Amino acid sequence: MTKQQFIEALQEKGIKVTPRQMEQFDLYYHILVEWNEKMNLTAITKEEDVYLKHFYDSITIAFDFSFKDQSIVDIGAGAGFPSIPLKIIYPELQVTIVDSLTKRITFLQHLFQQLQLDNCKAISARAEEFAVDHREQYDIAMARAVARLNILDELCLPLVKVDGYFLSLKGRQAEVEIQEAKKGIEKLGGKIEKQISFNLANEDDQRCNIIIKKTKQTQKTYPRMFSKIKKQPL
Repeated sequence: MTKQQFIEALQEKGIKVTPRQMEQFDLYYHILVEWNEKMNLTAITKEEDVYLKHFYDSITIAFDFSFKDQSIVDIGAGAGFPSIPLKIIYPELQVTIVDSLTKRITFLQHLFQQLQLDNCKAISARAEEFAVDHREQYDIAMARAVARLNILDELCLPLVKVDGYFLSLKGRQAEVEIQEAKKGIEKLGGKIEKQISFNLANEDDQRCNIIIKKTKQTQKTYPRMFSKIKKQPL
């Protein structure tokens, strides 16, 4: 996906990208590639691939979900996906990224500064530990390519306010993961509102964006320690 194709593809979905936003995406790409030489941020480094498989892919959730001035917590975002491309498009979003690797947090803090993004925080912590002091504080929790849905639900839903959302960006195994996670999502106070399946570029690039609404409070016993979540998903 060239830069022009990126602009046109978003325009087709009603999202107008300004010249300033394209400057930010361009700088994001160059910082990503530069830092990737020092640490493992992504296996995707070719410009056209980054625009398609990181930037555009991150924004696809906005085709079916309305972003405005919400507070977002992005779990295990790594190099900032999906929350930073969304923040560039919707500058009024308040973004908190939680990742357990301190090196990635250093990268993200540098990125915020260079892209001049305000209301952004990057915190080095495990998601289940972060939830202890941040229960039900966010309008939206997000995760992309971090873990299976029946693990992510317990890491993300406790952070979401009642009537807020957990947004999960998934790949070709999404339907299987949804079936695995249904009971757990319900137990944690969530309800699957919508799932949108599509091909990103071709049939080999299957995607599924899952929109889960938080309908009731999560029991205080969740999230458990990660070892327990992984060993015995809800």
